[in-house]
Amino acid sequence: MLDEKFCNSIRRMNQLEQLKRMTKVVADTGDIDAIAQYKPDDATTNPTLILKAASLPQYQSLIHSAIEWAKRYHPDHDTQLHWAVKKLLVNFGVKILEIIPGRVSTEVDARLSFDIDGTVHQAHELIELYHQAGIGRERVLIKIASTWEGIQAANILEEQGIHCNLTLMFEFAQAVACADAGVSLVSPFVGRIYDWHQKNEAKDFTAETDPGVLSVRKIYDYLHYFNYPTTAMGASFRNIDQIRALAGCDCLTISPPLLQELQNSQEDLPRRLRPDSIPTQKKLFLNEKEFRWYLNENAMATEKLAEGIRLFSRDLRQLEVNIC
Repeated sequence: MLDEKFCNSIRRMNQLEQLKRMTKVVADTGDIDAIAQYKPDDATTNPTLILKAASLPQYQSLIHSAIEWAKRYHPDHDTQLHWAVKKLLVNFGVKILEIIPGRVSTEVDARLSFDIDGTVHQAHELIELYHQAGIGRERVLIKIASTWEGIQAANILEEQGIHCNLTLMFEFAQAVACADAGVSLVSPFVGRIYDWHQKNEAKDFTAETDPGVLSVRKIYDYLHYFNYPTTAMGASFRNIDQIRALAGCDCLTISPPLLQELQNSQEDLPRRLRPDSIPTQKKLFLNEKEFRWYLNENAMATEKLAEGIRLFSRDLRQLEVNIC
């Protein structure tokens, strides 16, 4: 009787509520009001999302306070700009952390994607800004592009107790290298993988044949089979069928429009990923040469990684222009 009551209560839940029972739901936005509405565990940001949020009138005070802070502590214009942008990212992060119980991901400058020392240095700057705002490093994930250099920087940071989210992930070898480097969390980009294959193969995909969905499933299986502590978080979704097909994944970071769609659906949401039902996996050992070769052989991953870095760099430059 108890089981029947439990099943009936599950059926009355919307799909967002059901998803939260098996997967950590992470808001993929810089819009603080949207985060408050959907009550996720964690939140992720990037320059594109912050640029969009910073244009909204309700967040202008965050920009002004970042500019005033930079002017107060740094003398010349270029230095002020450098710090104002970082302070703005942290201002958004601090506000987000006021309404979520978990962690926020804050991204380092994408122009440092091939600079190990520069990435490590800026990560420490961001963590220090959070510290000054009363936020401990345990509540922050430093978001870094999953280039070879980015992964090495993350390895250094993780050993120093600074946790990282490796983003712009399109190739399985990127996830393996991250796991071997002790990275806390990896973000395979479902939607951008899907976009590339749909454009280049000129065919439609179901949720079960979607290359982006299959990429996350493969990474999830590998990490759990070999008991890596690295968390798999599917990202960059184009539709809720992709999300439904990954129900049970460790984490999913989802945009507000798709969170709304899930909230509006009352259909049952079966679990699709389980750590206790993973097929046998073959261990992959990678050095730098092998990593770069796997990436080179994957045209989609090579193109989308480069494109992602360019786009994040572009939006960060636009954010700088808007702050000036």
